[in-house]
Amino acid sequence: MAAASRARVAHLLRQLQRAACKCPAHSHTYSQAPGFSSSEKTTDYAFEMAVSNIRYGAGVTKEVGMDLQNMGAKNVCLMTDKNLSQLPPVQVVMDSLVKNGINFKVYEDVRVEPTDTSFKDAIEFARKGSFDAYVAVGGGSTIDTCKAANLYASSPHSEFLDYVNAPIGKGKPVSEPLKPLIAVPTTSGTGSETTGVAIFDYECLKVKTGIASRAIKPTLGLIDPLHTLHMPSQVVANSGFDVLCHALESYTALPYHMRSPCPSNPITRPAYQGSNPISDIWAVHALRIVAKYLKRAVRNPDDLEARSNMHLASTFAGIGFGNAGVHLCHGMSYPISGLVKTYKAKDYNVDHPLVPHGLSVVLTSPAVFTFTAQMFPERHLETAEILVCILCLLGADIRTAKIQDAGPVLADALRKFLFDLNVDDGLAAIGYSKADIPALVKGTLPQERVTKLAPRPQSEEDLSALFEASMKLY
Repeated sequence: MAAASRARVAHLLRQLQRAACKCPAHSHTYSQAPGFSSSEKTTDYAFEMAVSNIRYGAGVTKEVGMDLQNMGAKNVCLMTDKNLSQLPPVQVVMDSLVKNGINFKVYEDVRVEPTDTSFKDAIEFARKGSFDAYVAVGGGSTIDTCKAANLYASSPHSEFLDYVNAPIGKGKPVSEPLKPLIAVPTTSGTGSETTGVAIFDYECLKVKTGIASRAIKPTLGLIDPLHTLHMPSQVVANSGFDVLCHALESYTALPYHMRSPCPSNPITRPAYQGSNPISDIWAVHALRIVAKYLKRAVRNPDDLEARSNMHLASTFAGIGFGNAGVHLCHGMSYPISGLVKTYKAKDYNVDHPLVPHGLSVVLTSPAVFTFTAQMFPERHLETAEILVCILCLLGADIRTAKIQDAGPVLADALRKFLFDLNVDDGLAAIGYSKADIPALVKGTLPQERVTKLAPRPQSEEDLSALFEASMKLY
C-alpha cells in the first residue's frame, strides 16, 4: 500500500510539472529545481527574505508608546543624536512614551557616521541600563548604533569583534535573542529600519565595516513622512543618492544562485545573498520613485508629496538590498568615508570632517556601472531606461541603444543626474588625488561581504582604475 501511495504521488508531481505555466511571468531566469542536495552544490540554491514590520503614515510616530505598552516594555532606551534631540521627531516620541506610562532613558551621544568607539560607548550605556526594549530616532547612524547596542547588551560576554564582518572581525552568527527595537527614521536614505546591517568606521584601519545578521533587524519601522520636512536640502540629496545606489547595486548584483559558498546550515546564509526575484521588485520600484521625486524633494523642502515618496523609496530599497546586498559602489565608499581629510559637507552640523555616506557611494557610480555592465548588460540598460525615460535626461529613446552600450548609457544618465543636483565633481573635489588611490584600494579589499557580490570580479588593478576614473565626473 505504501509503495502504491508513493507511485501515485510521483505520478501527480509529473503531471503538475507538465502542466506548469511556461509564460515569461512564471519562468523567471532565476528559477531552479535542483535534483540534488545542497551539500553537493558549490553555489547557493536558495534565498531568504527577512524584513522588519513596517508601518507608514503621516503622524504614525505618536503610536510608539502604545506599541511599547503592547510589548509589555517597562524600561526603554531611546537613542538619538544631539541635533535631533532638540527637534520635533524626538519630542513626539517622548510625548508618546510619557502619555503611555513608559519609563525610558535617553542616549543622545550617537555619532553621525559612527565609529567602533562610538558604538562601544552606546553598548556600555545599554549594558548598564538593562533595557527591555529600544527606540531609535534618527538616520542610519542612530538606527545602526541602536542595533549594535541591543546586540551586545543581549550578549554581554561577547567581544566586540565577534559579530563584526570577516575578515576584519570573526563574523560569528548571532544566536542570542535580542530585545524589541522600534526604528523611527528621520532621513530618507539608509533603509536601516528594514535591514539586519549596522555600519561603522573601524578607526585603526580607517575603513568602514559592519555587522550583518537578520537577528539585529528592527522589530518595527515607523515610517512617518512628517519627519522628512526637517531635513536640509543637501541631507535630502545625499540620502537620496544612497537610495539610488541601493536600488542599482542590488538589481545588478550577482544572482543568488551564482553566489558561493553554499551554506551548510541556514544560519550561515548571509543577509546579503545576491539579486533575487523578490528583491528585484523592490529595487526597480524604488528606482522609479527616485527618478521621479528626488530632484523635487531636494529643491522644495515643503513638497510633502516628493519627500513622502522618497521616505517610502528608502524603505523599498532597504527591503531589496537588505536581502540582495550591494556591491562595488558601497565597497569603494567605505575607504572614501574612512580616509576623509578635511572635507565637511554642507548642511551637516558636525564637528569632524565628514563625507556623507550617500555622497561617498554615488561618486564612483558612473565608473562602477560602466565596469559591471559587461555582465548582465540587459539589467544595466533597463535601469538606465528608467532614469532616462522619467527624467528625459538624454533627449533620446534609450530603447534604440545597443546592448554593448549599456554601461556608458547608464553612466551618462547618472552623470547628468548628479550634475543637475550640483554634486561635487568627483573624488578630487572632496580632497582626494591619484596619490591616495593605493590607500583607497587597500581600504576596499577587506569589504568582501559586498565586493564579492559585484557581477564582475575585480582585481586590485581594476579597483585602481575605477578610483582614478572617479576623480572627476563631468
